Amino acid sequence: MQVHAQGDAQSRAPHAEASVPPSAGSPYGGQTHRAAASHGGAPDPRIAGYDLAAEAADRSADANGSGPGTGPAGPTGPAASTGPADPAGPPHPQAPGGPAEPPAQPPATPTAPATPAAPPSPTTSSTEHQTPAQGTGICALCHAGTVTGDGYCENCGHAQPRERDHMERELPGVAAVTDRGHRHHRNEDFFAVAEGALPDGSPAVLAIVCDGVSSASRPDDASAAASGVAARSLLAALPGGTHPQRAMHDAILAAAKSVNALAAAPNQAQQHDPYRQQNAPACTFVGAVVGGGLLVIGWVGDSRAYWVPDDRSAPAVRLTEDDSWAAQMVANNLMSEAEAYADDRAHAITGWLGADAYELEPHTASFKPDGPGVVVVCTDGLWNYAEAAEQLAAVLPGDAHDRPLHSARTLVAHALAGGGHDNVTVAVVPFPAPSGRAGSA
Repeated sequence: MQVHAQGDAQSRAPHAEASVPPSAGSPYGGQTHRAAASHGGAPDPRIAGYDLAAEAADRSADANGSGPGTGPAGPTGPAASTGPADPAGPPHPQAPGGPAEPPAQPPATPTAPATPAAPPSPTTSSTEHQTPAQGTGICALCHAGTVTGDGYCENCGHAQPRERDHMERELPGVAAVTDRGHRHHRNEDFFAVAEGALPDGSPAVLAIVCDGVSSASRPDDASAAASGVAARSLLAALPGGTHPQRAMHDAILAAAKSVNALAAAPNQAQQHDPYRQQNAPACTFVGAVVGGGLLVIGWVGDSRAYWVPDDRSAPAVRLTEDDSWAAQMVANNLMSEAEAYADDRAHAITGWLGADAYELEPHTASFKPDGPGVVVVCTDGLWNYAEAAEQLAAVLPGDAHDRPLHSARTLVAHALAGGGHDNVTVAVVPFPAPSGRAGSA
């Protein structure tokens, strides 16, 4: 689509609709209104050094065998995640440091997909949004060899990462990859991808990416719960005729409730952690839905969505605006962009999902691209190494529309090669979504 960089996310593309979604049940194309300005109140600084101190405490606990990231490194390939916690109650950990699962769900094996916690809904072909990484037994490092029973690749010989350290998922029309990175001792990001349907039966695909706030308690559980609940909310709403933008808005609210519930039901594992007990579980959120000729984006925090057209002569565009200290300073004309982003507080978030968040203001926007391209949704673990849209487009392979998994892997590899200072998660969603399964070699 022809894109002109303008003032906000809702004005960054032609045919963009405003930030407040239509009411539930309203016909598509109903009147919309621009969202209110950013909420007031002093931002929670999530002060510099706090997360480092918390991680130091975790590493110390890990060394003693009691931290949330402890436990044996399982012999998994691209690990089979058991999915986020059930929003109706506290998560049931499969193992210390692993993603939470419903109690009745058996553990996944390295060579078979995880068993769904419930039968597929009649409105969707699978519950795959609950299992972001299938146990395919393919090496997470070279992507070529198979993984033996002892957890090593037959091709490159490398031991495979822990279950949540590296996860990949590909469905027709969407793919996602997450990696722990080089500096963090655990992966606090999570994603959900899924196939759904619109009321006329036409396909819709979605991708949700959440980044756990490191200075909060149980950030890994927060991101897992939020992404899974949001995906299920969207899959339930879209076939019934809810406008995708309204469905995204409601999905964010549902995700927020699931994260809030974690604060009311702390698990025993955090009792050793004096740093993370200071804040309730929290995460950022960004999601995309593609279907029916429409692209819908929703976000809270500083995880981002970018549009990259297949025609690379047309400009790539960032579709989201950060809920961050720097963005707030620039928006209020208190500092220049250069001054704001040079400040140590630049990346402190002013919006997140969590019980200690200020009044939640989900941001949503809808677009009608006039040509094919891909949507990239990601955490700051990627965009810190390719912040401007043109920088990200330069890294994204030219065949991203046809090979979304390969493209997501390429972007993750770019962040890791740049230093991998944070967890990094990327989902690539072609628009329009291909009718068949995308190649991924």
